[in-house]
Amino acid sequence: MGDITGPGIALLLLDAALAEMLLFAGVLFLIGGLDDLAVDIAWMRLRRPPLRLADLPPAPPRRIALFVPAWDEAHVIGAMLDAALSRYVHDDYRIWVGCYPNDRATIDAVAAVAQRDARVRLAIGGRDGPTTKADCLNTLWRALRRADARDGAVTDAIVLHDAEDVVDPHEAIVFAAMLDRFALVQLPVVPLLDRGATLVAGSYADEFAESHGRAMVVRDALGAAMPLAGVGCAIRRDALERLAGGDDAPFDPGSLTEDYELGLRVAALGLPACFVRVRGPDGLIATRAYFPDRIRDAVVQKARWMIGIALAGWDRTGWGARRPAEYWMRLRDRRAPLAVLALTLAYAALAGGALSWGLHALLGGEMPVPGGAVRWLLTIDALLLGWRLAMRCGATAAIYGAREGARAAPRAVVGNIVAMLAARRALVRYVAMLAGGAPRWDKTAHRFPAVLPHDA
Repeated sequence: MGDITGPGIALLLLDAALAEMLLFAGVLFLIGGLDDLAVDIAWMRLRRPPLRLADLPPAPPRRIALFVPAWDEAHVIGAMLDAALSRYVHDDYRIWVGCYPNDRATIDAVAAVAQRDARVRLAIGGRDGPTTKADCLNTLWRALRRADARDGAVTDAIVLHDAEDVVDPHEAIVFAAMLDRFALVQLPVVPLLDRGATLVAGSYADEFAESHGRAMVVRDALGAAMPLAGVGCAIRRDALERLAGGDDAPFDPGSLTEDYELGLRVAALGLPACFVRVRGPDGLIATRAYFPDRIRDAVVQKARWMIGIALAGWDRTGWGARRPAEYWMRLRDRRAPLAVLALTLAYAALAGGALSWGLHALLGGEMPVPGGAVRWLLTIDALLLGWRLAMRCGATAAIYGAREGARAAPRAVVGNIVAMLAARRALVRYVAMLAGGAPRWDKTAHRFPAVLPHDA
């Protein structure tokens, strides 16, 4: 290279650093790629077509309560409640909405619907918000118990939903049929996409298409603990009473991902759960909702998920039953920080490689090319990446059509950027929690569709 006393030495150090980053990132990508490949192979062997609504076993009458925790949801909660009330196929249900005393706008919006329809009940907590979603759910649980005692009734199951959800009209039929055998029942979540939806919103569609189209199917088939998605899920009353114990708070108010943890806690009690895909008269019975369409909102939401599942999950939920399938699934839940580290190194190596190429062209000499085992490692990683993108595109296309399926590949880059930004935020927030900071409901803005999916 000629002179190696100045820029040449810097270039040598840069090339050495790039080689180390490629090796480290390549190993992490290999582990993650083989993990995903194993899930794909298991799914191919274990998958079953969705059940049909008509094939579900007959169920006894059940009284159910929909719990909707709401903080700063005045602009969507009224439309959500009206839609659910007008379309829900069940004879005996109530919709309980939890609010905070310092959120007058949401209280008024819920009260306006409750005045028109007695099936809507309003419960206001004793503390100003926001606290955590789990704390709000505990307010709803206590209000339900008081109402049941006053009315001489017994609510059989609780269904969780968010204030922006398009509730499937037929979900209660599925829950009623399954709750005799299972303490928890989770339906798929299908993000809504407008025509010309942003890459950010589309990345949610891709991720849920894979997660609720494949990964959860495998998890259910292997008998591993079933984490809840927080919406479109039903919990039998007896399971919540056992979780509540003597303090009348079945949802852990110190958790940022109470839904995820609830499924694991129920499994620890030895109670069965299921993830079920059922095809109804309008297609797959699922909860539909708009997800964040801006990077900032997506970062806020995914940072909360990362804190609750991947970071705090290590000490809050442990490793569950001593079974290989359980260890595998919980390792998958908690691999997000390592995946982000691999992504960060890979993108840094790409930027550093471009810089190295330019400096080699300027100073003379050839840029070193990985060889031997590293070349084979990167080749295998490239093949696994191609497989992963093909599977993701196929999962998205199965729900949203070929056009959205094709867009899933470039959206993966956007999802990676959001994940890296979310990891930084999650780490800062998690360190603050370890230092004694109280968890807070770090929610994002929501919207409700003007035209409901099945009515379009």
